[in-house]
Amino acid sequence: MIEWVSLGTGARPVPRPLSTPLVWAATFTGALLLVALLNTLVGPGRPALALAALSLLAGSLGVCARFTAAPGTAVLCWLFLNGFAIPPAGTLTWTGSRDTFWLACLFTAALVGTTLARLAHARQAYRRVGAKTGSAEGDWGA
Repeated sequence: MIEWVSLGTGARPVPRPLSTPLVWAATFTGALLLVALLNTLVGPGRPALALAALSLLAGSLGVCARFTAAPGTAVLCWLFLNGFAIPPAGTLTWTGSRDTFWLACLFTAALVGTTLARLAHARQAYRRVGAKTGSAEGDWGA
């Protein structure tokens, strides 16, 4: 006799974020490829476009990362932005307000991605626990 058993019994764990070194390796590779692609397609000297693309990369990597990975992700993206997306290529420079703004944008993008992922996972876990206990969503004991 075959007995059908539901595989969805029990609480499913909240997805664990990737390790920080793995996120940084993905950031290094992704930023390198992204800046190379942008330099090939539109040419160097377009820092606004490169900043937007690298911010999207930092945000998307933040979705699967821990909060502790955000500063390193921002710095790695900034190194490729500063070193290869603006002329002269291969030379790191520091222009106070510009580079501070770039780092702030990249850091914020990584934090926003991580925060959105954590909130989405917490909401899903709350719904699963609420469904198991039979409480209605939005019923705060009133």
